[in-house]
Amino acid sequence: MKKIILSVLLMSPTLISMAQKNNVFLKGMYIQWGYNREWYTRSNIHFKLGNGSDFVVHNVTASDKPDFDAIYKKPTAISIPQYNYRMGFYLNKNKTRAIELNFDHAKYVVDDFQKALVTGKIDGVQVDGDSILNPATFFHMEHTDGANWLHINYVQQKTIFRKTSNARPLLNIIWKAGAGINIPRTDFTWRGDRYNNNFHVAGYNISVEAGARFYFSKRLFIEGTGKTGFVKYVNALANTKQIKNSYLKHSFGYFEIIGLVGYDIMF
Repeated sequence: MKKIILSVLLMSPTLISMAQKNNVFLKGMYIQWGYNREWYTRSNIHFKLGNGSDFVVHNVTASDKPDFDAIYKKPTAISIPQYNYRMGFYLNKNKTRAIELNFDHAKYVVDDFQKALVTGKIDGVQVDGDSILNPATFFHMEHTDGANWLHINYVQQKTIFRKTSNARPLLNIIWKAGAGINIPRTDFTWRGDRYNNNFHVAGYNISVEAGARFYFSKRLFIEGTGKTGFVKYVNALANTKQIKNSYLKHSFGYFEIIGLVGYDIMF
């Protein structure tokens, strides 16, 4: 995940330079950093393991893993908590419309020891019944080095308060819609055999978002939004140390609360 952050940061000067050279179309830009919380719908997870097991676990519950305590325990490790990185490019002089590169480092953790219906074939045996999701005897799955939703948003905002009648914005309402790809790193355990898989492009996502942006100064602002969307993983890696060529697929809806600090860059 640190490599992804570094790659985006290294791209930033190039993107800014390109935007400045083509400012006939772009009227400024902004960058943001912040953190999030998520809530997930239930999900059917379909596993195809390299040992021949092919089964579905139905109506699984999952939770996020915010790790906000890392902010004060390891303040230099800013990528441990669930974070958001954004870079937006304004499309008009009034800066009410923008295109935004949006990266959400969310975490998805299947709740251990829940009872769930399992159907399919495990170890060559047909199964159809309830099982307890115990990592030592069955499995555990999480996207905790990121469920990692990278997408492009169309953004609109409207100023509802100004510092004075003709001065800079003080409070804007903002709404967004977008779509993109998932780049998870899936941590999978099969009967105690655990492996944290590589980052992998594994599906797609769509979302809508709305909230408010408050300007402390002409360029510095904070933004708070609520976001909801749909995520589908079609081939997330589910290898373990002993079992390779394994994949899983599932989909779910989510609701996300996001808080960010941002800065406007004027051309």
